[in-house]
Amino acid sequence: MRIPLVRRLVRREGEAMFDLVAGFCHAQILMGLVDLGVFARLERGPVPLAALAAETSVPEVRMAVLVRAGAALGLLSERFGRVRLTARGAALAAVPGLPGMIAHHRILYRDLSDPAAFFRDEVETELAGFWPYVFGAGAASDPGQAAAYSRLMADSQLLVAEDTLALANLSNARHLMDVGGGTGAFLAAVAARHPALRLTLFDLPAVAPEAATRLGPRAEIRSGSFRDDPLPCGADTISLVRVLYDHDDTTVRALLAAAHAALPAGGRLIVSEPMSGSRAGDAYFALYCMAMRTGRVRRAREIGALMREAGFQTDGKGRSRRPFVTSVVTGVRKS
Repeated sequence: MRIPLVRRLVRREGEAMFDLVAGFCHAQILMGLVDLGVFARLERGPVPLAALAAETSVPEVRMAVLVRAGAALGLLSERFGRVRLTARGAALAAVPGLPGMIAHHRILYRDLSDPAAFFRDEVETELAGFWPYVFGAGAASDPGQAAAYSRLMADSQLLVAEDTLALANLSNARHLMDVGGGTGAFLAAVAARHPALRLTLFDLPAVAPEAATRLGPRAEIRSGSFRDDPLPCGADTISLVRVLYDHDDTTVRALLAAAHAALPAGGRLIVSEPMSGSRAGDAYFALYCMAMRTGRVRRAREIGALMREAGFQTDGKGRSRRPFVTSVVTGVRKS
């Protein structure tokens, strides 16, 4: 700090280090703003600090601390006693499903409360029991669990669909089958952009009613488990959107082989999900998958290698507009 030429760099590095040290507090500030409905309230316009405190049943002196903390994170601002969202705060509040995912993180926080035990695989994680539907178990006996999973996935699908469709051109496709497509959020986005494209959704029976309601006559709903059942034939393109990273290599190999069998020669496979090699992939999604106790975040080249093993031609290079949203690898079924 005493040397003028490097003072700015040293300060920036010092602030970055402190952000790492204090990151757990930043996460809890964010959680508090979501849990107390501050984002939702401020989306309707600026509010006096006293009124915001009263509406959330938080003592005004403590609300002042939370507001200043939110301002320090660039999410809120306070001027003349009125609290409002910044551009970043408004964007965060407006992303579909993001406040719900933030609230859902309390489970992951508990799973990570003893990091050393977590990485030693000594923790019975809550997330492992929260998503039985992901693994094809418990969907019939616990429809509420399936519905909770489907809501979280569908709400956050808008940005994923936007990036996937930008990276995987469907202009030459005639019939797209989305495997593991839940309640049809991705296919709904596809339908809006490609009105002439024939659509099929394949997923467990528990999600079929909501998918049928969302998609209506625009798509055919086929129920089954890709773990146990062959994939329906007839599509010239298959999409796997945020599917592979939920499963181990054995399941992924079987699924890719099933996709190869279901496609005609020249048929196309689209894999879209967060991948290793980015901060989001390696410092968030990798831990989330570990807490789920099955599946893992893979590099694009690993996915490409698994696709080639199944008989697809691909260079295995992942493409991405926003790695924290999704990355895409595509392949073509060889003759």
